[in-house]
Amino acid sequence: MTRYILQRAIAMILTLFAISTITFFLMHAIPGGPFTREKPLEAAIIAALNEKYHLDDPLFKQYTDYMGDLLRGDFGPSFKFRGRTVNELIGAGFPITAKIGILAVLVTVILSVPMGIISALKQNKWQDYSFMFLATLGVTVPGFVLASVLIYVFCVKLGWFPVIWTTDATGWLSISQYILPMIALSGYSMSFITRLMRSSMLDVIGQDYIRTARAKGLSEMRVIMEHALKNAILPVVTYLGPTIAALVTGSFVIEKMFTIPGIGYQYVDSIGNRDYTMIMGSTIFYAAILIILNFVVDIIYGFIDPRIKIGNIKEA
Repeated sequence: MTRYILQRAIAMILTLFAISTITFFLMHAIPGGPFTREKPLEAAIIAALNEKYHLDDPLFKQYTDYMGDLLRGDFGPSFKFRGRTVNELIGAGFPITAKIGILAVLVTVILSVPMGIISALKQNKWQDYSFMFLATLGVTVPGFVLASVLIYVFCVKLGWFPVIWTTDATGWLSISQYILPMIALSGYSMSFITRLMRSSMLDVIGQDYIRTARAKGLSEMRVIMEHALKNAILPVVTYLGPTIAALVTGSFVIEKMFTIPGIGYQYVDSIGNRDYTMIMGSTIFYAAILIILNFVVDIIYGFIDPRIKIGNIKEA
């Protein structure tokens, strides 16, 4: 167990190092700079700004300086928000993104797993057709389209929710402001997990050990909950790792459409403003969460399925 954790920790560090390096050089390969504007600044001003942020240093020195700061957990200053650091911006935006993301995860798991189980147990009946219709719709309709429909119907036409979302120093003002972004954010994941759970459950309930359990006279509920579900949910657990990371870190498009001041919204703005440090910091932050959650899922996977030894789990 200790050896496995150590191996994965080393692999995670190397992966983050590679992502940081690639992101750094890709950002500096883009034409222009963080102070490029539609209305160009004077050359003297740009030169002074480059000198202040050490952007006139050789590229390799900029890289070593950035990686050194990164080792200390410092993502550097923001080029758009003068006087603020990327750490401060992520610290302010992530709690808002995480709130809606955690709600989306809970709704996704609570609804999609039972719907997938019911669809499998009621195969080719109206329950199955209804859930699969909704799941197929959710998979095929992009999140930004669903968000547009929700905004138009419930904000513009019905007026149930505000068109512009606002926050105060403590976060969101009303729980109602979470509802539409949560639906738009979780729509695809909920639909995919429903289909995945149905497929996995159909495969499991056709196995010999399930027929044996039924032949012993066990109730259908006990067969499903104690024997079928534990194996059927394994593919869902595997998928949940990156899904939770994606939902908790937010959707860039969804946050932009709902004007949610999370890290996704900030990321989109930073791209338009060529805020290099914010782009790199958000990318590395997102990658770290994704890698850590995948590691946690691997550990949970080993406990759910006793046939799998944690130390023998193949690394992705």
